[in-house]
Amino acid sequence: MHTGTFQRPARCLAAVLFALVLCGTALASAIETYPFSSELEETRFRSLIAELRCTVCQNQSLADSDAPLARDLRREVFGMLQDNRSDQEIRDFMVERYGEFVLYRPPLAGHTLLLWGGPVGLLVIGLATALVAIRKRRAAL
Repeated sequence: MHTGTFQRPARCLAAVLFALVLCGTALASAIETYPFSSELEETRFRSLIAELRCTVCQNQSLADSDAPLARDLRREVFGMLQDNRSDQEIRDFMVERYGEFVLYRPPLAGHTLLLWGGPVGLLVIGLATALVAIRKRRAAL
């Protein structure tokens, strides 16, 4: 075999890998950075954007979403941190503007009881149904 036949696929593979690295670099540079005044401020920012839901994506936090609205909301949260607003003031602002849906952990209230108790209730109903079915089957034997 001639060694020249293996050089062309190797060059193509190298070109593809180089293109992938360039694309990854371009995507990494799309993540915005903010000039935090302290490590505590950065920690607060990261915590807040992780617990606020992107209203466009619906199943992603502001930290995870690349939607334009999520970028705007991250910038808004950063601005409110710069204005020395408390975490609760920032949450209240977001709830006032977007509703309680924006919170990943909505407060325990009368209108959210089904949301909090629903999974437990369904589990209890499922276990009770399973127990009844097991007892009927044993009685039939």
